[in-house]
Amino acid sequence: MKNKLLFLPFLLLHYAVSAQQPVPGDSSATLEEVQVRSFEQNRKQSQTAVNAIAIEFNNGDRNNKTALVSGFNTIAGVRMEERSPGSYRINIRGSSLRSPFGVRNVKVYWNDIPMTDPGGNTYFNQFAYNNFSWIEIFKGPAGSMYGAGTGGLIQMYNLGKWQQGVTAEYNIGSYNRHTLLTTVNFGQKENKNQLTYAHDEADGYRDQSAMRRDNFSWVSELKINDRQKLTASLLYTDLYYQTPGALTQTELNNNPRAARPAAGGFPSAINAKAAIFQQNLTAGFTNQYSFSKHWSNQTTLYGTFNQVKNAAIRNYERRLEPSAGGRTVFSYEKKINNESKVKYAAGAEIQAGWFNTRVSNNRNGQPDTVQTNDDIRFLVANFFIQGDWVINEHWFINTGISLNRSTVQFSRLTVYPVSTQKRIYRNELAPRMSLRRNFDKGFAVRTTISRGFSPPTIAELLPSTGVISTDLEAEYGWNYELTLIQSLLKNKLRLEATGFYFKLNKALVQRRDISGADFFINAGDTKQKGLELTADYFTRFPSKWLYYCNINAAWTLNQFRYGNFLRGSVDYSGKILPSVPARSLSVLADLQLKNGIYSNTTWFAASAILLNDANTAKAEAYQLLGWRIGWRKTINKKYKWNFFAGADNLLDEKYSLGNDINAAAGRYFNAAPGRNYYAGISFQWIKPSAPAAPPLK
Repeated sequence: MKNKLLFLPFLLLHYAVSAQQPVPGDSSATLEEVQVRSFEQNRKQSQTAVNAIAIEFNNGDRNNKTALVSGFNTIAGVRMEERSPGSYRINIRGSSLRSPFGVRNVKVYWNDIPMTDPGGNTYFNQFAYNNFSWIEIFKGPAGSMYGAGTGGLIQMYNLGKWQQGVTAEYNIGSYNRHTLLTTVNFGQKENKNQLTYAHDEADGYRDQSAMRRDNFSWVSELKINDRQKLTASLLYTDLYYQTPGALTQTELNNNPRAARPAAGGFPSAINAKAAIFQQNLTAGFTNQYSFSKHWSNQTTLYGTFNQVKNAAIRNYERRLEPSAGGRTVFSYEKKINNESKVKYAAGAEIQAGWFNTRVSNNRNGQPDTVQTNDDIRFLVANFFIQGDWVINEHWFINTGISLNRSTVQFSRLTVYPVSTQKRIYRNELAPRMSLRRNFDKGFAVRTTISRGFSPPTIAELLPSTGVISTDLEAEYGWNYELTLIQSLLKNKLRLEATGFYFKLNKALVQRRDISGADFFINAGDTKQKGLELTADYFTRFPSKWLYYCNINAAWTLNQFRYGNFLRGSVDYSGKILPSVPARSLSVLADLQLKNGIYSNTTWFAASAILLNDANTAKAEAYQLLGWRIGWRKTINKKYKWNFFAGADNLLDEKYSLGNDINAAAGRYFNAAPGRNYYAGISFQWIKPSAPAAPPLK
């Protein structure tokens, strides 16, 4: 039944192109097309050549805000996994092949600040739901302007439709889940300020899976004059979560809620007190300045400090990761006539990191005898130039190229004399060309050709085995994609189909030894073909009690295979790449009544996922059903209440989310929660805008 459902041809998707869902009595009663900022576009999605997806969030968002997984998995070609509560892994078109944890091979920005450190890792778990008002996702290589990464690009912004006021939301849920989200907007249009605080805690579905997170952010935007604007951003997160460890198939079948037991001379996850203590601090500011009518500059300077303590079953790792950097873009924009304009951009981004990693024996959750102590220096630089042309209302062209260089140096302090290894990855070129043609009657075609590259991250050069691997090569490849877009029924229905082919050379893939330690190898080449189908239908009803209905669907078909891949005497050529389902489907159905009652239904299904390069192990197919019902009420246009309750995994599926790929001893599986429930209340106060001054007589 599951496989049949996955192939329903009319179920397509997407939650992405829609703007905020209107609420009866709200001023946002008309859907507005979201603007795209990636690649210096700064215009409506229908007028961009790049394939960036913009998603807006608001106080009445449809998803369970205790986790980001359900929202990301409704986007075609995008998959988020939660290996442990608070431990996210993001997959964009197969990028998770080299991601045992965290986010790798995907570049992430927050308010124009690079959140991907110079070592190539992103702590996505430092973000709470109220740290952004909209997200942009670009699928495929974005290196022409954003440096290393063959998977894609994620950009997050705080100050969207900013209004003075206060928002507070409190959720409770299964497994003793408590979530508090607060946001305060204050100031004026010339000086916008936003403070957020979020607290999240839970006991967890599995043994040894409790978590706690406190998150604080401040964003301030100051318009100095008509030429200059300053934006300051601060983000701090204190996160603790236990790591239950992976299970074998037998252990999963016997008790999916159990933590990893003792085995192979290693203690159980409980006895080792396996957990991660993580603190993240990011601060930066952006200066936007217009030199003239045509010339402008945007410069961002920032600094970060990450501290991670990881008590694992085999050791205790402490990482200190300070880094700093900057990004500057000079732009020239000129309008040619009423229909056409040109925009040229050139700039650079530089990141430097001064890391230290100390690995000790783990004695009951505390560090003991030091095994290794390494200083790591990392310097990353990319220089880029881009041209963007609006020929007329039908033709849009965007093309660019970057030159990239990275240097890494390891100094092992536990040997005498100090052992030093250095590797330079230089002169990597990342060109891209995107073209869009808008035809009559709502039809459009978009195509992109791009080259991406990605040197190994610090976590891959220095994996949990403790063996420095500076012999790893950078992976690289060419991506080709074609998108067909059709709007029908007076723009109520939007259809989109994207086909892509990505040939990746020297692909970096993960291995895991008997103790659970990760290491990495270059795996020859991969051939990644895919089809992404999306649909979005929105309509209002001429009814006294029905307000609107919104139906979205996304279907993803992947054919990812190794090309030539010989590992010792074993030939994996032609094998299917593990970690990614060949098919996935999501369907969203939202109904809003005029009395404020609303319903959100989410259905997601994925085919079986292969778990090793030999294709001999797999995680079974699964489908998830979620439902949420609530009531919204607006009083005097400034007080907004929202009461809601919902359930996830209503079918009580037994499945694994966040599988360990190529794991030794068959320890592939991290069981996801069964049927679970939540409820909450949110309140929003919006300060009324001051009436406009009467015109002078």
